[in-house]
Amino acid sequence: MLFFEIYIEGLIWIVALFTLAWIFSVRLKDAGIVDIFWGLGFVLVNFIYFQKTNEFTSRSLLLLALVGVWGLRLSIHIFIRNLGKPEDYRYQNFRKHYGPKRYWWVSFFQVFLLQGVLVWLISSPLLAVQYFSKENSLNVFDFAAVFTWLVGFTFEAGADYQLRNFKANPENKGKVLQTGFWKFTRHPNYFGDASVWWSYAIFSVAAGSYFPILSSVLMTWLIIRVSGVTMLEKSLKQKKSGYEKYALKTSAFFPWFQKTAHV
Repeated sequence: MLFFEIYIEGLIWIVALFTLAWIFSVRLKDAGIVDIFWGLGFVLVNFIYFQKTNEFTSRSLLLLALVGVWGLRLSIHIFIRNLGKPEDYRYQNFRKHYGPKRYWWVSFFQVFLLQGVLVWLISSPLLAVQYFSKENSLNVFDFAAVFTWLVGFTFEAGADYQLRNFKANPENKGKVLQTGFWKFTRHPNYFGDASVWWSYAIFSVAAGSYFPILSSVLMTWLIIRVSGVTMLEKSLKQKKSGYEKYALKTSAFFPWFQKTAHV
C-alpha cells in the first residue's frame, strides 16, 4: 500500500475509535472522557501503521513499544485522575453554552471528531517511521531519539506522579507544588509531552523522512499556545494565591534553575 492510503486508513480507525468514545460520553453525560482516548488513539493508529507496512525492523519495533508505553500510561493516568469526579470544567462550560439538549450532538464535532482528526494529523511521524524503515540497523538519530524520549517520558510521568501525591495531601490544598520537576519548570508534564513528540520526529529523520517533523511542530504549538500552558497559566494565576511569585522565579516551559524572585 502507498503511504497516503495507509494514512487514510489510519483516519478511518481513529474516527471509529472517537465515535465510540462519543457514544460512551453521551450515555455518561461526560465529554471529558475524550482525554482518556487521546493516548489510546496514538497507540491504535501506530499499531495500524505497523501492521500495514509489515516492516519488522528494529526501529519499527522500538517505536511500537515506545508509543505503546507512552500512550497507555497517559490514558491510564487520566482515567485514574478523573475517576469519580464530575465532568471537566471546560466541557461543563461548553455544555452550558450550547445547552444540554443540543450539546450531545455538538460535542461529537466540537470535541471528539476534532481531537480525532488532530490525532490523525499529528501521527504522521509514526507512519513515516513504519513506512520508510527498510534497514534493520539503528543510526545516531535513533539513539538521539531514544534519549529525547527517555527525558520526555521521565519529565511527563514523573511530574504527574509528583502532582498526584501532592494533591493527595489535604495540607497542600491551595498551595503550589515547587519541588521535584516542578522546581525547574512550571509545566514539566507538558515539556515532557513535547519532548516525546520531538523524539518521534527524530525517529522519522532517522528513517529518512523529514516532512512529518511539521506534526511535532503542531503538537508543540498546541501544548504551549492552545490547550496546555497558556490556558492553564490563566487558570492557575486566578486560583492559586502564590502562583505569581512562583512564576517569577520558575521557567514557564523549558527546565532551568530557579532565579530569585523580586516581589
